[in-house]
This record gives sequence, structure tokens and C-alpha cells, in this order.
Amino acid sequence: MKIVVLAKEVPDTAGTRKLDPNSGILDRASAESVPDEINERALEHALSFRDSGNDAEIIVVSVVPAGAEPSIRKLLAMGADSAVVITDDAIAGSDAARTAEILASAVEKLNPDLVIAGNESTDGRGGVVPAMIAEYVGWPVLPALNTVEISNSAVSGDLTAEAEQIQLTAELPAIISITERSAEPRFPNFKGIMQAKKKPYTTWSLADLPNAGQARAASSVMVSATERPARTAGPKVVDDGSAATQLIDFLAAQKVI
Repeated sequence: MKIVVLAKEVPDTAGTRKLDPNSGILDRASAESVPDEINERALEHALSFRDSGNDAEIIVVSVVPAGAEPSIRKLLAMGADSAVVITDDAIAGSDAARTAEILASAVEKLNPDLVIAGNESTDGRGGVVPAMIAEYVGWPVLPALNTVEISNSAVSGDLTAEAEQIQLTAELPAIISITERSAEPRFPNFKGIMQAKKKPYTTWSLADLPNAGQARAASSVMVSATERPARTAGPKVVDDGSAATQLIDFLAAQKVI
């Protein structure tokens, strides 16, 4: 079985994340870039399937800017067999629809049996890319799974909808996205880190993806961006016997109550 795990490089949540006010695009120099943690969980499902005695080739696929190799190599150190990254100046700042179109073209070229993705990234949190890819390639999609069971012919899992658990199943080929409630990712060991340095790392541009719409750049363009105003200190309530009344008046003025 061939499994593609979609990955994304994101700013470290422990750092400071900023937008470039001139371009409206994320300023990647403002924080260290790391592989999104949800992608590590997605990869863990593929690795666990292989660890259970199943024959599986696991390929990490990502749309990344130049210089993202260290982040992707970490996923190879966890156990993925190879990586394919799509890097092109023409796709800088692409929105979810454009990114999905590019990834769908990569999926068609690689022709896997299963695609595993996180349900949403920690920077954009759109949560729509896996379903968009499925629409492009014409495959079933199982979204936001808390549990995953993979066989050689099908994939299944539990989805939480409101207060109800729903069991979903799809025949392969299929695309699934997983939540943070699913598998706990393993840590790369020293052997894995050393092996990752020699694993195949292939870079594609739009020219390598004939179905990705080479002539078009991002689907939407940021017109303007301004920094969020600094937070100001809120009012201080001193309890002189009227604190409850002051609090009620404040909440009423803010239209909270």
C-alpha cells in the first residue's frame, strides 16, 4: 500500500507570529518554523499501520517555501520513507483552494491508496483542504476522525458530530483527516534522525504538476493588513461594597448581559 501523509510547516506556537504589513503574508522570519504537530499525528497512523506487519510505502507531501527541509526531515526521522515538497515562487501566499488544487495534482501524480491529513493547521485553522483535495481527485473523504482503522481495502473511524459519535467507512482510495484526539506521535530516535539524512527528498515546482494550473498564482490576494492594537488594561473594580453592582453595570455596558 502507498500512503501519502500531508504536512505543513508552521510558525512555532511558542514564538511570536506576525503578518508582513506590506504583503499581508505571514512573516516567516518572526518565529521558528516547525512541522505542524497535527501532521505528526497523521504520520503516526501510517507508521502504526506499517508496524502492524502491513507492507506500506509512506510519502510525506507538502507545499512549502524554500528552506523548509529541516522541518520535513523531522517527519522522515519519525519513519516516513520519502518526502515530496512543492516549492514555487508563484504559489507564495496561496489560499486554501489554491493549495488544495496543487496538492490534488501531486496526489494524482503519486497515485496513493490512502491520503492522511490533519483536520486543520495551527496557523490557518481553515479545516477545508482535505475535503477540497477529495473533490478535485474524486475520492471519498472521512473528515475529523478521532480514531482510525486501516485495512488493505478500506479505512474507517469515529467522527464526533455535536454530542453524537458517528462511525464512517470508505473503500480505498480515500482521503481522511484526523483530530488531535487521535494517535500520540512517536519521538524520532537517534537512528531515525541519522537515517532521515539519506532518505529521498524530492522538490517539485508547478512545472512538474501539469494539472496544478501553472499560469495562476494565489486564488485570493491580501489587499491590506494592519497589526492588532496592543491590549489596554481593563477597568479595576475595588470592592467597597458595590463591586457586584459595578460588575453588572460593566457587563451591561459591554452588552454581555
